[in-house]
Amino acid sequence: MVFKAFKLRLYPNKAQRNQIHVNFGCVRFVWNQMLNMHIERYKNNKKAPFQNAFAMNNMLKAMKLEYPWLKQAESTSLQVSNRDLNDAFQRFFDPSLQNGFPRFKSKKNANQSYTSKFVNNNIQVVDNHHIKLPKLGLMYFRGGRILEGKIKAVTISVNSRNQYEASVLVENENQVFKKTKKVVGIDLGLKNLSITSDGQKEDILKISDKLNKKLKIWERKKSRRLENAKKAMAFDEHEKVLFPRTELTQFPRYQQAKRTVAKIKKIANRRKDNLHKLTTKLVKEYDVIVVEDLSVKNMMKNHHLSASIANASWGTLVSQLKYKCEWHGKQLIIVDPKNTSRICHECKQKNHEFDDLTQNEWLNTREWDCPNCNSHLDRDVNAAKNILARGLETLF
Repeated sequence: MVFKAFKLRLYPNKAQRNQIHVNFGCVRFVWNQMLNMHIERYKNNKKAPFQNAFAMNNMLKAMKLEYPWLKQAESTSLQVSNRDLNDAFQRFFDPSLQNGFPRFKSKKNANQSYTSKFVNNNIQVVDNHHIKLPKLGLMYFRGGRILEGKIKAVTISVNSRNQYEASVLVENENQVFKKTKKVVGIDLGLKNLSITSDGQKEDILKISDKLNKKLKIWERKKSRRLENAKKAMAFDEHEKVLFPRTELTQFPRYQQAKRTVAKIKKIANRRKDNLHKLTTKLVKEYDVIVVEDLSVKNMMKNHHLSASIANASWGTLVSQLKYKCEWHGKQLIIVDPKNTSRICHECKQKNHEFDDLTQNEWLNTREWDCPNCNSHLDRDVNAAKNILARGLETLF
């Protein structure tokens, strides 16, 4: 049995939208109160025991008596907030993860969400266009692939475009793909997203120049209007006006620019869809997949290539391959990519003629001849074959 999720686009009515935002506020309030409690406890007594999720859930009863409006929220969503805070602290304390200290949540964040657990059949997918949710009742939805299985939880969220979504987590049986007895090495690049050891190349999703230009213009407008809004709030505070503007929501022109930028950035959904199609295809066709272990975080420090690297989304591709291989009974191997492009896959000798090349000169070298065995090599295909060879060495 494995956990999978499917996402639905929700279309709530006015009453349901109000209830969703009330739930956002209650969950955010509980998170902030519990986080503040942990901070104050540590200040007062550094030897005080840490309050886990179970202890925080017991505190919810007293909190609801003090703040009766918390009863408007879906009860399990408050428990999930405590569980997530406990998980955030565990990650902070774990030296191997190096996560930062949990932060307070702000209502000014355009992206809000809460999670409800499945209890007493409170979450039901009624048909292909209706879902029953706790505290919200029957809600219309569109799109999404409905998976069969036992529902475990549902996450309701709203993004900066004011679009409501539900991510439904289900537990179902693992679907194992047929064995093909094929192995493949994959080189990740900027000219082509993936190059396989058998010569197949997948292009990176192209963003039109028109869309890029439009995004650049509206991001400048958004930045300029944000600065003007901050100046206006500072002026109102300094002049002590009768009704001062204190929040960005009081500036409609900034809000318009913010929504427009978010709408133009829909390219992220297209990129994610493109990656899902590619990774599913690879998992279906090959039993063993070998990819290179790229340090994307360090590579992003190169300001000349950072935009192209971000658009390629190598990290997302590898993470999708990881869980899809686990789901479908395939094997993923991650290897060190050092010198895979400069070593001839035929004679296994490194070409030292490239040692003195600058980074730009090396990136422009797409094909080369091996000085040792005279083989003519495509740089990326050669790297993919070397990656495959390194991966197979770990198996035998």
